[in-house]
Amino acid sequence: MRLPSAVPGLLAAAAVLLAACGVEADEPVFVAASTTSAAAPATTAPPAPPSASPSPTAPPGRPGQTKPGLLPPVVDHGPRTGNLVALTFDADMTDRMLAQLDKGSVTSYANVRIIEMLERDQVPATFFLTGKWVQRYPELTARLAGNPRFELANHTFGHQAFTAGCYDLPRIPSAAMTEDVAKTFKIIERYGGRQTRYFRFPGLCHDRAALRAMSPLGLTVVDGDVVSGDPFATSWKPIVNAVLKKVKPGSVIILHVTEANARFTDEALPHILRGLAERGLQPATLSEVLAG
Repeated sequence: MRLPSAVPGLLAAAAVLLAACGVEADEPVFVAASTTSAAAPATTAPPAPPSASPSPTAPPGRPGQTKPGLLPPVVDHGPRTGNLVALTFDADMTDRMLAQLDKGSVTSYANVRIIEMLERDQVPATFFLTGKWVQRYPELTARLAGNPRFELANHTFGHQAFTAGCYDLPRIPSAAMTEDVAKTFKIIERYGGRQTRYFRFPGLCHDRAALRAMSPLGLTVVDGDVVSGDPFATSWKPIVNAVLKKVKPGSVIILHVTEANARFTDEALPHILRGLAERGLQPATLSEVLAG
């Protein structure tokens, strides 16, 4: 079972030790997770078309930023000390989902009730956005970016699979992987706010080839140790049980903000927040949790 990996500060020291043992520098290093400090205060900007070319670099100091050219670290959770946990919300959007919206067979893939709840209760969260979700919901993206308690992260452009057999997701060509993620960073960056270099693969499906495709981009791959299962739930109770059964200090909780295919997440969220409080656990942004 994979252990959580390091991010920039620990990677450099680990690389020196591993080099002495004959391990190549581009090998992934799996040690306790940490991250860089939070990004600049939130601002908003109108949506604009992204550049098509990959951007391997980012402004220094963004949470999750790593050295381009090495295999990115893969993080499951933060340090098991303290009382912080990360609420992360995936915003999926595929071509099939867009077609459903256009036909009117689905009303919404944006659960505004979740966002309103987090805003009202001043709960920090990190949102992993697909580029197509951002393009479909630009005003809502600007709203997320304008909240200083929210961080924005990358969940690919169109939620395609980066490995074979990843649920029923269509697979992205290997040659298009780097461009897909680079383009999505550019789309999200237009909105300002608390930008990060965190990235999550659709379905958490990745292999060595997919990680190598991410190496030019200087990012941190974030999986998670608490999978809520909310897209498959038929009521709110299984979601709550899945989270509260597994959550620990430093946990990264995976939820979804895509209303039509995660219908009970907004009902589950108050119970999750109450259960965390009863356990003495406090929601924080992903960068704060990984920093310990």
